[in-house]
Amino acid sequence: MPFEDRLGEVMRRTGDSFEPEDRRGLVASGLVRGRRRLARRRTAAVTGSVLALAAVGLGGAYAAGLVGGTGDTGGAASVASPPKPIEQSGSTGEQMVALFTSLLPPGTVTGQQGRGTDQGPKGFGGPSASAVFDDGKGGGLVGLAVSRVDPHSEAAGEQAACPARSARDYDACHAETLADGSRYMLFQGYEYPDRREPTKEWRAVLLTPRGALIDASEWNAPAEKGAKVSRDTPPLTAEQLKSLVTAPQWLSVAYGLKAPAKNDHRSTGPSAEAVEKQLAALLPAGKGLRVLEKDGQEGYASLVVDDGNGRGLVQINVQTGMSDVSPGGETSTLPDGTLVGLDKKDGEKGGAGVVGWTADTVRPNGFRVVVSAFNTGNQNQAATRAEPPLTLEQLKVIALDPHWLTLK
Repeated sequence: MPFEDRLGEVMRRTGDSFEPEDRRGLVASGLVRGRRRLARRRTAAVTGSVLALAAVGLGGAYAAGLVGGTGDTGGAASVASPPKPIEQSGSTGEQMVALFTSLLPPGTVTGQQGRGTDQGPKGFGGPSASAVFDDGKGGGLVGLAVSRVDPHSEAAGEQAACPARSARDYDACHAETLADGSRYMLFQGYEYPDRREPTKEWRAVLLTPRGALIDASEWNAPAEKGAKVSRDTPPLTAEQLKSLVTAPQWLSVAYGLKAPAKNDHRSTGPSAEAVEKQLAALLPAGKGLRVLEKDGQEGYASLVVDDGNGRGLVQINVQTGMSDVSPGGETSTLPDGTLVGLDKKDGEKGGAGVVGWTADTVRPNGFRVVVSAFNTGNQNQAATRAEPPLTLEQLKVIALDPHWLTLK
């Protein structure tokens, strides 16, 4: 699997064992982590890589204060209380909580947490707020974060786009472009993609043409993890969640943040569209493979295919700066020095009877192409066919194709 996904899986397993004293604080200041987690879930498993590279980025996020609670206002509050004015130059945790609670529908609010631009080194972490909201039918955690992004970057666009079902199982997802050009997404799914617990997560994201990113999530339990569900669905309806993130008051907070430089988004690989197109073109002819779904992000793509014998998942990562193939399986070296790893293993995401076959290649200059195929269209679900739709040899041919070397 790509190093981002391997790290995500390790962090998920590790995180599941944590029992923090202040769960709501983690949500209040860490909704950015939620956005990154959803992006990682879009990137389903391909093969192992260098965890240290991803760990540096994650460690930087912790050091910068992206995760960790501050600004607990505590107690119960009336959502009718008027918010303190929020200045263009910044916001405090108290102001964020006041504005957040004022925009909630009638109900009881407890356990408020807030973070402002004045907190953390140079304001890293971004303004955010959260609370347990109860409309009389049971309390559920609700949180919201505000940030400023490059609206034209691929990474920002992914936040307001529905994930492929091959990457994450969910009940519903809707994405649209609003009248002012803003992109809006409503996601209704589960905290755990394999639904091992009944905790539901609903998420709404607004991305404006000027780069304001308003991101809210809610759960049908008083905590994101480790708490029993208190109701069937999260406390805010889909319409109420949309009203929360589209409230114009958040724009003054977002536009008070420093706009990212246009060159902040450094390309680390070919675009998702380019990878998807090339992968589809390299599928072996004569097998009757039909592409049913596609998904991707920079340097990565996945296709759900069917040759008439059941759905299967094919994934690819294109990376630079690599030095070795993932451990396990059979490893060989080609005459030009390219390392090739071939492996067959059981699925790692809980789907019954799932197996994955992988061809991992690293050229002498560190250029890596790794391709995997699974006997299911979603690794969280049971196998839909006896074997993956592509053989190991076919995966190897795809990975070694010279077209990847010139892909932009």
